[in-house]
Amino acid sequence: MKNTPARAPDAELRERIRKLAETFRGTPGPLLEVLHAVQRAVGYVPPAAVPVIAEALNLSRAEVHGVVTFYHHFRHTPPGRRVIRICRAEACQSMNAAGLLAHAQSRLGIGLHETTADGAFSLEPVYCLGNCACSPAVMIGEELHGRVTPQRFDELVTREGQGA
Repeated sequence: MKNTPARAPDAELRERIRKLAETFRGTPGPLLEVLHAVQRAVGYVPPAAVPVIAEALNLSRAEVHGVVTFYHHFRHTPPGRRVIRICRAEACQSMNAAGLLAHAQSRLGIGLHETTADGAFSLEPVYCLGNCACSPAVMIGEELHGRVTPQRFDELVTREGQGA
């Protein structure tokens, strides 16, 4: 039996991304669809994905990189085990979402688009969770919470941290 080395994780990741990109190649304007598919599959858009996507879609690396960095939705690093989204829309802002965000950043020790050192939490802005009547709103994973105060935020983080 021939002794073949295992494929490197980077090579496997590039192949996975190439296959995702090829599934959208024939559609008009496929770049955003590909980026969404990569983020769904991997959890973020790794820097190694940019040249693979560019080649698969016959685009320049600059074009792909420009789109990835323009849209805040696309992550550049792996997300934490729990993603916390704090609403930044007008209704929540009128109910002190800015103060809640400042508290969350202080409590977690991270800024927006960052992940705690232990990988437990990522903090992301979102521009409307559709829970305007119960502002300010926060989503942790897929669970929506309304009327979140700094104290309630701490309770949620403690609870989620125990389950993370």
